[in-house]
Amino acid sequence: MENYVKRVETAAEYIKSRLTKLPKIAIVLGSGLHGIAEEVENPIVIPYKEIPEFPVSTAPGHRGELIFGEFNGKDVMLMNGRFHYYEGYDMKDVAFPVRVMQLLGVEILIVTNAAGGMNPDFEIGRPMFITDHINMMGNNPLIGPNVEEWGPRFPDMSNAYDKELRQKAINVAKKLGISFYEGVYVAVSGPNFETPAELKMLRWMGADAVGMSTVPEVIVANHGGIKVLGISAITDKAVHDDLKPLTAEEVLEVAEKTGKLIAQIISEFVREL
Repeated sequence: MENYVKRVETAAEYIKSRLTKLPKIAIVLGSGLHGIAEEVENPIVIPYKEIPEFPVSTAPGHRGELIFGEFNGKDVMLMNGRFHYYEGYDMKDVAFPVRVMQLLGVEILIVTNAAGGMNPDFEIGRPMFITDHINMMGNNPLIGPNVEEWGPRFPDMSNAYDKELRQKAINVAKKLGISFYEGVYVAVSGPNFETPAELKMLRWMGADAVGMSTVPEVIVANHGGIKVLGISAITDKAVHDDLKPLTAEEVLEVAEKTGKLIAQIISEFVREL
């Protein structure tokens, strides 16, 4: 654990050396959300491969870079490409960037992702504000020795997706006339899409959408005292009794379209913070 702490600190110090302002807001750009990066003013782009000790993203559609700059009058940090458990990373490395955000002084984290809609009432192509999550990844980034300076041994998760931030984002969506859902996100390890029996079980457990990311990042953010807003792009119908064959290309195609709606919400949301 001591080595992990040193790795995080090394990465954070390098990033600080490249910046004149430290951001209070961070945005994880999930599949289809990279368009937000084009709106950042005076951007400083740092590829992951240039940051000492930082992991490198391998998932399709994830560019692998941090972008710092001004976004609607706020200093922000964009994570353009995340890390997934299915890529073979240790769970602590999946959440490594969030630890770096914590050391940089980030206070609000906006996480986005592409997710399959298990709620039969959900239509594809709409955003879903995440109200809560279920961790079915079989692992947790907080397992192992706890670093007291980073957070408590047993962190509270009763408000994992901050209610006030979510209500503010909902008001923005309504103002923009964008239809949306609210629901529970369940994270599985992947990389395969789920079987009908698995989807039936996950739906029975109370989940509305399923994906392969986000939850490790949110656990660590809560551990570190960072408030979270979560938004999923519903990219496919993951209803167990009406399941069609699915490809990653199809998911990314819908994510690109839905991402534009989510980008509008995030843009206005950041402006109003």
